[in-house]
Amino acid sequence: MNFKIISAIALAIAVNGEALASNVEYDYATVIDAEPIYKTVRVRTPRTRCWEEEVAYETDYYSDGSYNHRKGGSTVLGGVIGAAIGNAVGHRRKNKQVGMLVGALLGASIGNAYSSRKNHRQHVTYGIEERCEVIMETHVEERIVGYNVRYRYSNVTYSTRTKVDPGDTIRVQISISPVV
Repeated sequence: MNFKIISAIALAIAVNGEALASNVEYDYATVIDAEPIYKTVRVRTPRTRCWEEEVAYETDYYSDGSYNHRKGGSTVLGGVIGAAIGNAVGHRRKNKQVGMLVGALLGASIGNAYSSRKNHRQHVTYGIEERCEVIMETHVEERIVGYNVRYRYSNVTYSTRTKVDPGDTIRVQISISPVV
């Protein structure tokens, strides 16, 4: 298109828009009815539910009154003795480290088994602990999402949809332009 034609169209739109803008007025119309528009929605609300629960506490101990912290000592001691025996057996062999490793594992296993059998007892005590969980509660509710509004201006009834309740009056735009 030619630049002159595009400029002429743009100028006509601008002049016509200014003419329309100068012929716009505002007034208030009387609201006849504003009927709410409802939408059903699901609402999820987190809620914490707590209760008290009896729990058992188990403590390992030996007949001499000592607790199970010595169990690890028997396992380590067995592993050291086993490693020494494995090293001695594989003294002149090429796979000396393999013998030492196998001996350590066997010794640790034997030490652990010995520790478990040595007058081992278990003491159980009970206590109360609070347990909590978050649960989601769901309910359905109706929410207003807008209003169907009927209003009267100059003895003519109109209708529109609004987001809020307009009250007794609603602002209207009046545009006057000649019909040619």
